Amino acid sequence: MRPQIVLFGDSITEQAFRAGGWGAALADTYSRKADIVNRGYGGYNTRWALFLLHHLFPLDSTKPPAAATIFFGANDAALLGRTSERQHVPVEEYKENLSKTVHHLKECSPTMLVVLITPPPVDEAGRKEYAQSVYGEKAMELPERTNEVTGLYAKQCLELAKEIGVLSVDLWSKMQETEGWQRKFLSDGLHLTPEGNALVHQEVTRVFNEAWLSAAEMPYDFPHHSEIDGKNPEKAFQIQCL
Repeated sequence: MRPQIVLFGDSITEQAFRAGGWGAALADTYSRKADIVNRGYGGYNTRWALFLLHHLFPLDSTKPPAAATIFFGANDAALLGRTSERQHVPVEEYKENLSKTVHHLKECSPTMLVVLITPPPVDEAGRKEYAQSVYGEKAMELPERTNEVTGLYAKQCLELAKEIGVLSVDLWSKMQETEGWQRKFLSDGLHLTPEGNALVHQEVTRVFNEAWLSAAEMPYDFPHHSEIDGKNPEKAFQIQCL
C-alpha cells in the first residue's frame, strides 16, 4: 500500500488539484510512489479546522499518513470590522490552534512528517479589484485583509515550527522576494496563479526532499515495466510484491 501525504488547509489547498495546482503537481511528482490526499476546506480558519482533526486523522488509524502539510492563516488574518470578520482568529489563538493540530497529528503517528506553511502575502490592491469585479459599487472600500497583518500570522507560524521542531515553508516571505509578486503569484490578491502554485510545489518538494520523503529515492509500488520479463512476468512480481 502506498504511503499517503495529506494536504490539510483552506481554499488554497482545496484548489490545489485544479489544472496547474500545487497538489496536482505533487501527485505527479509522487506518481506510483505515494498518494496525495487533498483535505482543503475553503473559508476555514484554524479554529474551525480543529473540529475536523478526529475525522480526518483518527487516533486509532492503523495506517496513518506518512506526511501532512498544514496550510492555514489566510482566513485567520481577516480583519475585524471588515467584510470577512467572521473568519477572524486572533493571532495568539492561531498559533495555539496550529500547535494543537500538530500535536494531534504527532499523536496519530509520532513519525509523521509535518510541514507548516505560512499564509501567502496579500495584495491589497488586487483584493480591492476583485471585490469591485464581484460586488461593483457595493464593494467595501477598506481591505478585508492586509499584508502587514498577514505577516504577523506568518511569523507566528514560523516561530511555532521552530519551537516544536517541525519543518516549515515561509511562503509569505518567499513570494515577496520576486519583483511584481502581486500579479505573478496571486490571481485575486490572495489565491494562487499557476506561477504561485508552481512556487508552492517547489517549496514543499524542497522541504520533503530535505527530510526523508524524496520522491526520487522512493520505490515504485509495483515493478517498472522495463523490469518485467515478457516470457516470465511473474518473476518481477514475486521479487517486489512478496
